[in-house]
Amino acid sequence: MMKPLSAFIGLRYLRAKRQNHFISFISLISMLGIALGVTTLITVISVMNGFEKELRARILGAISHATIQPLDRPLDHWRELVADMNARDDVVAAAPYIEVGAWLQANGSSGALVRGIDPDYEITVSDIEPSMVSGSLQNLQSGSYGIVLGSGLAARLRVALGDKVTIIAPRLKASPFGASPLMRRFTVVGMFEFGEYENDTGLAMVHIEDAARLLRMPEASIGGIRLKLVDLDAAWWVAREISQQLDGVFRVRDWSQERGNLFQAVKTEKTVMWVILSLIIAVAAFNIISMLVMVVTDKQSDIAILKTMGARAGTIMRIFVVQGSLIGVIGTLLGVVGGILLAQNIATVIPFLESIFGFSLFPQDIYYITELPSDLRSADVTGFALMSLVMSFISTLYPAWRASRTHPAEALRYE
Repeated sequence: MMKPLSAFIGLRYLRAKRQNHFISFISLISMLGIALGVTTLITVISVMNGFEKELRARILGAISHATIQPLDRPLDHWRELVADMNARDDVVAAAPYIEVGAWLQANGSSGALVRGIDPDYEITVSDIEPSMVSGSLQNLQSGSYGIVLGSGLAARLRVALGDKVTIIAPRLKASPFGASPLMRRFTVVGMFEFGEYENDTGLAMVHIEDAARLLRMPEASIGGIRLKLVDLDAAWWVAREISQQLDGVFRVRDWSQERGNLFQAVKTEKTVMWVILSLIIAVAAFNIISMLVMVVTDKQSDIAILKTMGARAGTIMRIFVVQGSLIGVIGTLLGVVGGILLAQNIATVIPFLESIFGFSLFPQDIYYITELPSDLRSADVTGFALMSLVMSFISTLYPAWRASRTHPAEALRYE
């Protein structure tokens, strides 16, 4: 099969056993540097994607994707609104709730967010039930004044199942002795653990009707509606559309307004890591420049002979572009394969290293996430591979241009 002259010679230079072993060594280092850079970049970003996914699952499993609250009064005709929200294609489910910050007291004391829920509705909008470590949400029955606590909050209060917890709400009631805060004793009927500090230490749940009685709210009224959405990333747009649909009578908020700063911080860290690790590929690409400059110097007489035989400057440039680009292509392919294999097996590699070196990367008594998560995304792999190939190609341009500027007479003067 016939090959273009530039491709034929470029491939021959790449395969040839050079007498200058230093140039061969630099070529190998460039190739391995690119492979290492791509592998590291794919693995690290996949792990950061995994952490982001874990955070989303643990945090957004308890908080609302979006909430609807009346502006100035409790919501009484809420069943119709729940039915309207459930009818939307972008909403998975809707559930009523009452939420208030309160002080909880037992053998210890702590502030917490007390959420009144209907267990039958709640299981459709949150992952509380799968996260229960004892008891069940169904133990919350109207009139029984039961309470479900996060594991960290239960530890602060030093309570177990069956113990009593007093909720002191930040509202006052009139009495013969003056104003006093609203309070009621509840019985612990369950505990949950999401593996996320704020939810586990700052959230308690009671039945929605018990919460309404505690807060002296009108009968059959609630504080708002929680929504579970089909697409989390579209929560802001969905919330905005619902707000316009409800004509400003309600306040609609999405999860990004409540916890968006945390995920923005994760996104910023991913960007910084991408920039830092890309420098590994850039260094390997600079090695291609060094290698090709030395090859051009070593092949001055060959270039001169080709020019005297009628080779154009473009042909000479393409010879060295082919040679350098092939190093980038091979290094990138090795890096992509290595990165995919490492990212997919990171959960196996880390325990193996821990057993060899005798250390624990994520001790269970310190971290909620005890395994290194990984979320390999094809878009990331494609982007990193293209970036590596482009860097490698750009690195060939200067040495190839320099080769094309070779003057045959000067190059052959001392031959």
